[in-house]
Amino acid sequence: MLASPSKHDVFQAIADPTRRKLLKLLVDKEMPITAITEYFPITRTAVNKHLHVLSDAGLVSSQKVGRETRYRLQPEPLVELKQWLSFFEQYWDDKMSALKEFVETDND
Repeated sequence: MLASPSKHDVFQAIADPTRRKLLKLLVDKEMPITAITEYFPITRTAVNKHLHVLSDAGLVSSQKVGRETRYRLQPEPLVELKQWLSFFEQYWDDKMSALKEFVETDND
């Protein structure tokens, strides 16, 4: 079954620097939108839109507490990103080893 077109994937969700900053902000604590907006030079509406993208990707959950909505990081979808990136670790390890070898032999 295909995901709904309105849902965003993890890669698209973290592509934006504001959304990455939001994730970092929510790492250790649940926060209401009023507190979150204090960390950004954009409108509350813009922050809310970013939170919705993160929520659609499953990276953020929200809970109504009284009159406010509190947001919390849901890191589980980041496993997909980690697995994808781990595929390329060997590539970078090989390149770094080659650079080290080049630098060491160039000094001889």
